[in-house]
Amino acid sequence: MKHFDLPAHRSRVTPEHPALEDLESGLRYNYRQLNEQAARFAAAATGRWGLKPGDRVAWLGHSRAEFFVMLFGCAKAELILVPLNWRLALPELEILLTDCQPRVLIYGSEFSDTAVSLARQFSHLQRVALDPPEGLQADEHHYHDDLDATMPDLTPHPDRDPDQPWYLLYTSGTTGRPKGVIQTFRMMLANYLNIGLAVSLRQEDVLLNLLPQFHTAGINLYSSAVFMAGGCVLVARQFEPDAAMAVLAERATVFFGVPAVYQALLDHPQFDGERLAGVRSWGCGGAALPLPVARSFAEQGIRVRTGMGMTETGPTVFLLNEQDVLDKPGSVGRPQLLAEVRIVDADGRDLPVGEAGELLIRGPGITPGYWNRPDATADALDADGWLHSGDIARCDEDGCYWIVDRCKDMFISGGENIYPAEVERVLLEHPAISEVAVIGIADERWGEVGKAYFALHQDAREIPDSEGLARFCRQELAGYKVPKIFERVEALPRNALGKVTKQVLRHGQ
Repeated sequence: MKHFDLPAHRSRVTPEHPALEDLESGLRYNYRQLNEQAARFAAAATGRWGLKPGDRVAWLGHSRAEFFVMLFGCAKAELILVPLNWRLALPELEILLTDCQPRVLIYGSEFSDTAVSLARQFSHLQRVALDPPEGLQADEHHYHDDLDATMPDLTPHPDRDPDQPWYLLYTSGTTGRPKGVIQTFRMMLANYLNIGLAVSLRQEDVLLNLLPQFHTAGINLYSSAVFMAGGCVLVARQFEPDAAMAVLAERATVFFGVPAVYQALLDHPQFDGERLAGVRSWGCGGAALPLPVARSFAEQGIRVRTGMGMTETGPTVFLLNEQDVLDKPGSVGRPQLLAEVRIVDADGRDLPVGEAGELLIRGPGITPGYWNRPDATADALDADGWLHSGDIARCDEDGCYWIVDRCKDMFISGGENIYPAEVERVLLEHPAISEVAVIGIADERWGEVGKAYFALHQDAREIPDSEGLARFCRQELAGYKVPKIFERVEALPRNALGKVTKQVLRHGQ
């Protein structure tokens, strides 16, 4: 299938149906208005900003409805959108801009100082202020003024190659310098078929999107799929428990969150299964959902479906069936419609059911590669199109998969492979522990041993000591897997998606 003009075709099919709403500003678009705004963006970008096909447009700001106007506007004008991680420090952002060389930086007022600093560093960079707090500066454009001044072309753009770069999502750089993962229309369409069909997305659905838009989850789980189905996306600036609970109780029909969000909802004083009965599908990703949290939601009649994907896979690969939520604790489910998977050993040979090995993934949802990084692309994608995920996985006899751990997180103690995720799952069963991360640290006798960092529940009655935690682990784990050191922390370091950043813990050693 070619890359077609999604908002233009949606505006023809359901022009007056609600498409998008910004929960903070109140800005609302139906599909006719969304298409018009995207066309105005394309006209402003190619006219007033002087951009040409293939040029990059960077965006720095918290989540908002205008982001999807930029995304579809870039598609119309054949530009490449680069959402920037607003949590990065200025030197880290400079690395990304050096790599992708955008000609325009659109920014929210909350990052005006950062935008000015970046423009000083990159003389070719035009600044476009989305909502300038104190008036427009002489050397910048005003986003809404420029869009309002255009004469938009509302006809659908010609069908195009579905594999041409549409937007770039930068990896966190935990294994080296950040890489820009190329995202395409084919990947979006494959994701819709993988996740949209699995959760039966339809025109009547309303999604609460509170995940950051510089991450694939904030764009594709399930926002882009909801647009394909003709539903409505409600965009929150950031996660705020009270506001999220109100929207979930009153308006949303589908929801996707990360484990930290589910824990916060569970802790909310108004959490009640009957109150949230209007949400018919609950999804979770980014990290493993602790079994006690899954059980607590199930007790309220809510089955939270876990899954697994990567920025490089568009992202959906696996999804757990609702009936397996409690029967297959910890599983990410089965590969979805357009995803092929293999589990292989170090020599690339397929492993039998039950054995752990590296997970390989293939299908139309796989990225064509990394921006300006043919070396990294060749390392990740083999000649047959298999993406080497870097994850250790296993499959059971029912065809359900478990992510055992990341290859880089595994450590060897006394000649035995230890997968921290296995140890973490056991410690999360402890009634006093709310979150935990295990890493390998150097040891003169064993080479490496485990060190567990843990935080306590707010209502924990007592602080467990190291000996008690070790005994707790030995009930479920072999002795060599039990961490040698336990350290209590107030909270674990996490990225924007709630995933623990273990490199921060390693650097503290």
